[in-house]
Amino acid sequence: MTPLFISWNVDPILLNLGPLAIRWYGLMFAIGFLAGYMIVARMFRHEGAPEKWLGTLLMYLVICTVVGARLGHVFFYDWEYYSTHTSEIFKIWEGGLASHGGAIANFIGLCMFSWCVAKKNPSWTIDKIVAPVALTAGLIRLGNLFNSEIYGVPTDMPWGFIFVRDGQTLPAHPTQIYEALCYFALFGLLMWMYWRRNAEERPWLMTGIFFIWTFGTRFFIEYLKNPQELWEAEMSLNMGQQLSIPFIAAGIAMTVYAYIRPRQHWTFPGRFADEPVKK
Repeated sequence: MTPLFISWNVDPILLNLGPLAIRWYGLMFAIGFLAGYMIVARMFRHEGAPEKWLGTLLMYLVICTVVGARLGHVFFYDWEYYSTHTSEIFKIWEGGLASHGGAIANFIGLCMFSWCVAKKNPSWTIDKIVAPVALTAGLIRLGNLFNSEIYGVPTDMPWGFIFVRDGQTLPAHPTQIYEALCYFALFGLLMWMYWRRNAEERPWLMTGIFFIWTFGTRFFIEYLKNPQELWEAEMSLNMGQQLSIPFIAAGIAMTVYAYIRPRQHWTFPGRFADEPVKK
């Protein structure tokens, strides 16, 4: 009789180039940022924003994502260890990134970009970024799958994965796939809202939906996950769930605010602001 599970033993390293190893996780990360750059470039062109802002915006996002996610892991999940091993905080290649930390750092960084570079309300920038962020988050979860990490508790469902490389012998919930599918669906929704429903005319609406969907699904999927740290095992709500609650509340407030305020109507030139008008 065919066993009702999937034996997962994929090598996390896609390609070895001497001292350089290309990992699936890094590839997913890079694809997400490249796709995000192209998506936001199209939005900037649609609204007539300067093309030169794109490079600066990408720099803000890369730095805030990496630094914020790392510090989130350090302070939210393992400060007891890192407080006495501060030199290891910078060893990102050894693993340890927290999405909540990345979200907080990106929100702060995008506000700074909006005020210092774009000279606009932060909602103008953040409402555009959340769609590619949802796509990148889904790709990163697939990277976690290739790393055989952040999976769930044992299950007898036919799609259970046995993560051989992590020494597991029982099928477990592939929570990386659950989250990835949720994020890809959110990406599709946000793109539809922007291009078909003119959601950019309601400041903070797309960000609000992003927070509710992303952290709402994260909250419930956490019930199927193994604790990231041993001290979470006895908690009724683990750290990931506790950190998700403020984001969900903020998302609800943003969505309500977006709908009680009048629409902002824009004229879209369909070109970058610094491009000459074709005659």
